[in-house]
Amino acid sequence: MISYIKGEVAEKYDGKIVVECGGIGYALLCSTATLATAPPVGAECKLHTIMLVKEDDISLIGFSSLEEKNLFELLVSVSGVGPKVALAMLSGMKISDLVVAISSGDAVALSRIKGLGKKTAERLVLELQDKVTPAGITPLERGYIIDNEDAIESAFQVLLSLGLTKQEALHLARTNGAGVNSAEEIVAKALKNMGR
Repeated sequence: MISYIKGEVAEKYDGKIVVECGGIGYALLCSTATLATAPPVGAECKLHTIMLVKEDDISLIGFSSLEEKNLFELLVSVSGVGPKVALAMLSGMKISDLVVAISSGDAVALSRIKGLGKKTAERLVLELQDKVTPAGITPLERGYIIDNEDAIESAFQVLLSLGLTKQEALHLARTNGAGVNSAEEIVAKALKNMGR
């Protein structure tokens, strides 16, 4: 199992990054988000990886963050969602928007992603809705804990009571919760960013 690769970016092209490590060039499939955030050719980078072994193929998938890697693993756990569809989902929406869509049951938003049909989107919501929270993937699924998950959940409830839709409240609580430890601070930050 290869957990991550650290080396020099040798090539970047549509859907792939080649990282040179110890004289070997590793070609990693990746989302457009990872491709966009990866350093330029010639710079050093570290990508978290998943190795897929099939009867006729071995491939590596690279992720710029553990959050993206863990969400990918969760997506492919759903029947009918393979690696290509999961990468298309990670390319079609920001991670935060993807998590909000799943946790709020918005199958319509998910079905707008190229390559993802309505039935698969509905299955994703059905199977994963209880596995994601406004803070992202649940700690059990991710294997690590978000320190302020309770604060984000409380902030979500407050924003909901202010008349925001469930999706708006989830999105604001999550995007304004980074590095903030209390619900009050998250709500204040969210309202400030909204201009209220």
